[in-house]
Amino acid sequence: MNDLFGTDGVRGVANDFLTPELAFALGRAGAYVLASHGAKRPVLVGRDTRLSGPMLEEALSAGICSVGLDVWKLGVVPTPGIAFLTRHLDAAAGVMISASHNPIEDNGIKFFAADGCKLPDALEDEIAGHVAAHHELPRPKGTSVGTIVDRKRDVAAYGEHCDSLGADLSGMTVVVDAAYGAAFDLAPRALRRLNAKVVKLHCQDDGSHINVRCGATDLRSLTKAVARHPGSVGVAFDGDADRALFVDEVGEVVTGDHVLAIWAKELLVRGALPHDTVVATVMSNLGLELAIAEMGAKLLRTAVGDRYVLEAMQRGGFRLGGEQSGHIIDLDANTTGDGIATAVRLLALAAKAGGLRVLREQMQTYPQILVNVRVDDKRCVERDGVRDAIAAAERSMDGRGRILVRPSGTEPLIRIMIEGQDEAQMRSLAQTIADKIVAAQPSA
Repeated sequence: MNDLFGTDGVRGVANDFLTPELAFALGRAGAYVLASHGAKRPVLVGRDTRLSGPMLEEALSAGICSVGLDVWKLGVVPTPGIAFLTRHLDAAAGVMISASHNPIEDNGIKFFAADGCKLPDALEDEIAGHVAAHHELPRPKGTSVGTIVDRKRDVAAYGEHCDSLGADLSGMTVVVDAAYGAAFDLAPRALRRLNAKVVKLHCQDDGSHINVRCGATDLRSLTKAVARHPGSVGVAFDGDADRALFVDEVGEVVTGDHVLAIWAKELLVRGALPHDTVVATVMSNLGLELAIAEMGAKLLRTAVGDRYVLEAMQRGGFRLGGEQSGHIIDLDANTTGDGIATAVRLLALAAKAGGLRVLREQMQTYPQILVNVRVDDKRCVERDGVRDAIAAAERSMDGRGRILVRPSGTEPLIRIMIEGQDEAQMRSLAQTIADKIVAAQPSA
């Protein structure tokens, strides 16, 4: 793995690390690598609502055109829309400009191959090599340069695809929190076309507020909105709408783990869950593992990151996988986490079952403490003091829980997850480990 691409593309503070110059270089290197592997068709470029999006979009598109490939600009579109449309439009690749759930100041650039999947590590390494070495890449002239074409109209095909996955939602009221992000228009429209009554929350094209105290990263305002509309349910997306979380009729959160359990049971009944297996990450709740086992299926755990979930699904021939955070991948629907597709499918099941609350009760959640520690050096988790603290915490739990300490793949954070039965003990252990991580920093 190179130092430029993380687990979810190139990501950092826009106009600081992720500058227009870097976006231009990524466009040139990415297009050159794609073309060298035989892809001469147009490249799709989309973005979320971040204020830095148009700046990076122009630089990236110019870089792609400078090596002779055309750009089809889609404008504001969810990340799963890029994955779907890359296949649907037979494009050479798709590029999404988004930092997903990250803060406003961040942005990112993520490539999708022609099959709608994220680029394999080898191609990312090749692109990063050209960027780092400042290779003199070809500069075609005259009619050989690429062109930029506005193709916003094509985004409608993604919306129609999402509609095709749902069912009639007449009589259901859905509060939609789009986090001021990429789903601000598409998600309410999709649910209305399925006859739901939609209450819009944070559904504006406003990149100055993306993910700020709203959406899938902060469900408090959605929970309050559901309470103001008795009998309603809520769905929250993150900035690029590749994940969705839900609030049921009584204000309880429905996580990605709940969705996996609910959808797995539905597919099992249909005989449509290959190898009776669901793929999730090491962060998924113990309750999911027990629920999957109870229904006679198996849970395969991977490292954190939807790319690792997808890789395991493709290797094993599995259909369903996802993350607790709301990334749900159903390969019959899309090749990446898809918040809108998840929403229309889950709400269709809720309408049939008599409510989202009924479905949520299919999985019991075990207490889980999550603590994020901001760091300058993620390698601190390898130091003896931190390792000793983790080992001591595991011994004190005496086999009645799980501890996972890992560097974030997208932010300068160490994430601590402790799962068990005694919440007070878990909080104390998490704080002890967090203190050791802080003490292990170079400036400490």
